[in-house]
Amino acid sequence: MNQQKTHEFAPIPLEIEKIGKACLDAAFKVHTVLGPGLLESTYETALAYELTKRNISLETQILIPINYDGHQLNSGFRCDLLVEKSVIIELKAVEKMIPLYEAQLLTYLKLSGVRLGYLINFNIPHLKTGIKRMVY
Repeated sequence: MNQQKTHEFAPIPLEIEKIGKACLDAAFKVHTVLGPGLLESTYETALAYELTKRNISLETQILIPINYDGHQLNSGFRCDLLVEKSVIIELKAVEKMIPLYEAQLLTYLKLSGVRLGYLINFNIPHLKTGIKRMVY
């Protein structure tokens, strides 16, 4: 008999969901003001500013180490925004999203222990269609 392992996760706590919603609200504001067509780094700077204005703490370009053989190693993984130490935001400004970007965010969630993340592509006319919510 082939038994598959299944993972059962608890729901995301309401407080973290609220942080996620605040991140999305700020992203919509940035997209409304700046529109599509700019560099990813521009959106990152603007989103960090918008979140800070809202008294939301964050860190940018956070190194995410891997645990290998009992040691924390710098893997080169770097997430764009870590918000309130509870939500990872990975930003893109690309013509088309590809599965690699989702895998990238999922890797960050797994390695960091953070459960909620958003992949946001600012290079589209309507931001709503450029947001992917991921839970690990």
